[in-house]
Amino acid sequence: MATKKGGDPAARTFKTSVKLPAETLSSSIATLNQALADTLDLYSQLKQAHWNLKGKDFYSLHLLFDEFAEHAEGWVDEIAERATALGGYATGTVRMSASNTSLPEYPTDAVTGEEHTKAVVERLGLYAKTVRSAIDSADEMGDMSTADLFTEISRQVDKDLWFAEAHLQA
Repeated sequence: MATKKGGDPAARTFKTSVKLPAETLSSSIATLNQALADTLDLYSQLKQAHWNLKGKDFYSLHLLFDEFAEHAEGWVDEIAERATALGGYATGTVRMSASNTSLPEYPTDAVTGEEHTKAVVERLGLYAKTVRSAIDSADEMGDMSTADLFTEISRQVDKDLWFAEAHLQA
């Protein structure tokens, strides 16, 4: 059953033929919208690092951070489309993301490759933890397709984290 227009957009639902219990749909949509906020924020923070780093590792890190941002951009679409496929409303504007993200603000005093890499590592690590929590949540609710989506994201974010961390290790 669809909810009326207006009010909290995250609470809007639409009729779906996806055969999951209403509680599962509601929980999965909420989890997906939280992940959408975090992923949009992660994307913008990765671009912030990409645009603003300076120093001897500029070129390699510039390319690496852009590659990470491309991954996040793809996850944004997959997450939003899954939320809407379940009958939800994807809360995906920049303002919605900013007010709902669980990630810390990006440090505006980061300049060097090492400073940006540390900030990126911190955010990728926090994001990876959130994604693993989303896998568990979807699994517990019996929404295996949503769990699978987050598992796919988890594999790539862990790889991105590995690539970033390697720049900080001796």
